[in-house]
Amino acid sequence: MTETVAAIVAAHRAGTLSPAQTVARSLARIREYNDPAVFISLRDEKQALSEAEALSAKSAAQLPLYGVPVAVKDNIDVAGLPTTAACPAFSYLPSRDAGSVARLRAAGAIVIGKTNLDQFATGLVGVRSPYGIPNNPLRSDLIPGGSSSGSAVAVSAALVPLALGTDTAGSGRVPAMLNNVVGLKPSLGLISTAGLVPACRTLDCVSVFSLTVDDAMTALAAMAGPDEADPYSRQRPLAEISAFPAKLRLGVPRNGQLIFFGDKASEQAYGDALKRWTALGATLVEFDLEPFYETARLLYEGPWVAERYLVIRDLLASSPDAIHPVTREITIAGARLSAADTFAALYRLQALRKASQRAFLDIDALVLPTAPTVYSTAQVLANPIELNSRLGTYTNFVNLLDLCGLALPAAIRPDEIPFGVTLLAPAGHEAQLASIGRVFHADTKLTLGASKLPQPPLAALPAGMRGDEIAVAVVGAHLSGMALNGELQALGGRLLQAAVTAPDYRLYALSTTPPKPGMLRVEAGAGSSIAVEVWALSAAAFGKFVAAVPPPLSIGTVRLADGRGVKGFIVEPADVNGARDISAFGGWRAFMAEKAVV
Repeated sequence: MTETVAAIVAAHRAGTLSPAQTVARSLARIREYNDPAVFISLRDEKQALSEAEALSAKSAAQLPLYGVPVAVKDNIDVAGLPTTAACPAFSYLPSRDAGSVARLRAAGAIVIGKTNLDQFATGLVGVRSPYGIPNNPLRSDLIPGGSSSGSAVAVSAALVPLALGTDTAGSGRVPAMLNNVVGLKPSLGLISTAGLVPACRTLDCVSVFSLTVDDAMTALAAMAGPDEADPYSRQRPLAEISAFPAKLRLGVPRNGQLIFFGDKASEQAYGDALKRWTALGATLVEFDLEPFYETARLLYEGPWVAERYLVIRDLLASSPDAIHPVTREITIAGARLSAADTFAALYRLQALRKASQRAFLDIDALVLPTAPTVYSTAQVLANPIELNSRLGTYTNFVNLLDLCGLALPAAIRPDEIPFGVTLLAPAGHEAQLASIGRVFHADTKLTLGASKLPQPPLAALPAGMRGDEIAVAVVGAHLSGMALNGELQALGGRLLQAAVTAPDYRLYALSTTPPKPGMLRVEAGAGSSIAVEVWALSAAAFGKFVAAVPPPLSIGTVRLADGRGVKGFIVEPADVNGARDISAFGGWRAFMAEKAVV
């Protein structure tokens, strides 16, 4: 079965399937599926196949997404394909890829096409597009969910194994539930939003749809990292997936705080999901959901609507009829907000952030319904704003509070409607959510998306890892036998292996006292392979280690020659100005040995 990212990459590396064959299969499936509302535009087939064939000149072991077909939501730039944001009058032709797309390509992915969305990413329903309403492949009468409707449908219907969406108020999570797929919403700033048509620029995230949690994390690792082209990007550590924790504590709302709008089947499905969590060993801890509800109300009742208005105000003024009437009604309200309204909301949000932080003092993650209920397309068209708002009950507050989220399939209800839960944690805890979410998803034994194909067995964790340990690649004085190696040992670190990076790095001798190496990531294949050691640290020790890293060094994701991504020392381009390039030595130890001889 070569439907998941992991299986496709394994088949490509083994030579049992070529990237070109996989790309051709995806394009054939799109034609056979015959729903013109899923994709707004498609790559030229000859061009896509040529790009796939060119991968054979590269090392498959160094490309974690080697030959994987990917769909991209049409508010994210792909060079040579129009970006419409589902508004023909807004369309433009970008000359370069968005930051997220460029990194996927560098990891070996092949972009297939641009997917449909609720216009300007305003909506959770998937019906607000002049390009049509994508058919929900599980039940044709249901909405596909939005705004990332086409991306979620494309993965569920097995047209592609991986797709990019965006998420501001739940657009990467609600469609995941409605299509029985995984939806990963990363922390703010973890993935570059350069080349993304903004909805709310301060809250937007690029999100991932996939068939498994592991696939989503592979894509996240390929895209994560700061980008100078995105002023909102941040340097956030991305840990490795680890074992299911022995003492997992999950937050559930206090009795009576959950809202299902009378949907007893969803209420029952959520209760069943909680029983599954407890059977897996989790302890359920009640928390107060009210501050989260109040935060959610700020998103559309507060000044963040003005961000949506800013994006399309010129089009509203010149061609208002070019905008979907519901989108127009929602966004035009942003013109009426004052600076005083904005500051009042910001003050209230800060207080609510403090209240939400207290909820995480005694728990590892929240577990909530992804959406409280489900609606048919006919119901939403008849009552577009109220029903859309209901779908955001458990999603609208997430980005305002800078949480990360993982939407998981939980059940197919007796009426054949999918139900899902979402894990939420403070920013930077994606790997923690993945570590527990992958076990839950596997335990449901649900089939993949809208197919009847079973989930693959869970992949083994990285060799030598135990419990909550995180793999860290060291490149300088923390190497075995060198001056700072004792710091790793004092933290309980264990040497896992000596390794080399992918040939995507340059190594510099920084002008610091004492001297330090700076490893800079460059264009894929345009650098050198640098010798490193991979050590294992507990999560607590990793936190202490990162806190002690001195500038100009920082911790990011380092790509190894075998395709894995691990945490490790990196440096920013601005910090190597004037530094000596020592890449030819192949590593810090060899450079220091040469220096000692001289």
